[in-house]
Amino acid sequence: MPQLEVDGAALTYDDEGPRDGDGVPLVFIHGWTADRHRWDHQLDHFSQKRRVVRLDLRGHGESGGSGRRTVAELAGDVLAVLDHLELDRFVLVGHSMGGMIAQTLTLDHPERVERLVLVNSISRMTYSRGRGLLMAVSTLVPFKLFVAANIQRAFAPGYPREKIREYVRASAGTPQEVVMTCYGAMRSFDVLDRIGEIHTPTLLVHGYHDIQLPVSQMLRMAKAYPDAVVRIVDAGHELPVEKPAELTAVLDRFVTERP
Repeated sequence: MPQLEVDGAALTYDDEGPRDGDGVPLVFIHGWTADRHRWDHQLDHFSQKRRVVRLDLRGHGESGGSGRRTVAELAGDVLAVLDHLELDRFVLVGHSMGGMIAQTLTLDHPERVERLVLVNSISRMTYSRGRGLLMAVSTLVPFKLFVAANIQRAFAPGYPREKIREYVRASAGTPQEVVMTCYGAMRSFDVLDRIGEIHTPTLLVHGYHDIQLPVSQMLRMAKAYPDAVVRIVDAGHELPVEKPAELTAVLDRFVTERP
């Protein structure tokens, strides 16, 4: 289990697959309160033919450290790992908050990103009046209830309750300071007015039943992307674990097709 010390935190990552494989490496970035194992299915599939890198963000999973206050700071951690591994060019795949990090990296270093994949992610946090009130109230309840309320909403109707409880327990295991600091970083994230600068081929994959970051917000973002493909999947916000094989198939087609 390799780790890299970055600003006082040991960041855990996986670096698997052939160095001389097909295509540039794939880099996977997980979302809020999750960890690198959200990408187990994709790692198993893609590492057979190409290099794959994934990491636990600061304070998540098996990485140490306190939370970062901005998405840009989280992106700096990811970039430090990629520089350490001497990855000059790669495909970025980010889920939810990980997609926000991926957009930030692409805007700051467009020459290094061959393709960009955003899974259940958006470019600007926007709340309806009702959801804004719900989120404001949820921050006043005990921490575990706050986490549970958010994670339970992340899955499509019909997803097994016992599996949802497993993810709730795992998310609640993330330190409270990390959860709340990253929550604030997401709430202040806004690059919607800049994404017209991203000319990297982009795939936007979203769950139809996502009520955390609704499809309507993703479609608003899609209009601003100069070169984007949109795919809607019958899933909620946790698409990587709700429909892992379907997501892998969509990614495979996108990353292997000729420009």
